[in-house]
Amino acid sequence: MIVVTLGPAGTFSHELAVRLYGDDIELLPTIRSIIKRVAAGGAKGLVPIENSEAGGVGETLQGLLEFDVSITAEAYMPVRHHLAARGDPGRLSVIYAHPQTHEQCSVLLDRLGVEVVHTSSNAASAMAMQKDERSGAVISETAAAVYGLPVAERDVQNSEGNTTRFIEISALPRGSAGTTKCSLIVDPELDRVGLLADILAVFARRGINLTRIESRPSRRGMGRYLFFIDMETAEGWREAKEELKSMTTVRELGCYARMEVPGL
Repeated sequence: MIVVTLGPAGTFSHELAVRLYGDDIELLPTIRSIIKRVAAGGAKGLVPIENSEAGGVGETLQGLLEFDVSITAEAYMPVRHHLAARGDPGRLSVIYAHPQTHEQCSVLLDRLGVEVVHTSSNAASAMAMQKDERSGAVISETAAAVYGLPVAERDVQNSEGNTTRFIEISALPRGSAGTTKCSLIVDPELDRVGLLADILAVFARRGINLTRIESRPSRRGMGRYLFFIDMETAEGWREAKEELKSMTTVRELGCYARMEVPGL
């Protein structure tokens, strides 16, 4: 089955997809277009969902809300960013960076005090830099090599432990055998006192660890939220899920396991 991920060539998504699946990769320009393509069938996708520095990837979360896809695996990738520049970084007129990259490298970019222009991907940042001699870009080492750009400063990310979590998505769920984690979208629909405490208690009573909980606007008005919840598939997780369904509207995003990444 074809694998679709974020392009152009040289993105972290592309690099990870090649490590996991080989070279038969289709590159699409946006995360939304990837999720839409997967929902149509005939392909699986690889998209980033959260970063240890910048948090959740909004475009992925929104795509999971809009399209009927399932999470079938996850993978973790250490992320190292580098500043590409043709000369003294202090003389740059503009720096191109993806919004998540900007957040992950904010200390450097604030120090340089140069205008930052956001792009759709790290590879797009590299391509934009090619057009202007006085521009720079915060990109991966792979992107610097692909587009022939000199690296002026290495490892400019704020945190040494900078890591991005990716998810594999498919039009169909995988079976629960061998899975270690399940993801849900919980829609309370009505706000009330103690709602979040009651939701969390469903898991706490059973000793089930939540590895992530993140709110997302429901688009039904200010203060109305949905919750993305990731839980470990410990004993009682199925019962917890059913109890949660009696309290709220629950959409199951899938159960899955972690993929080991060759070479990382």
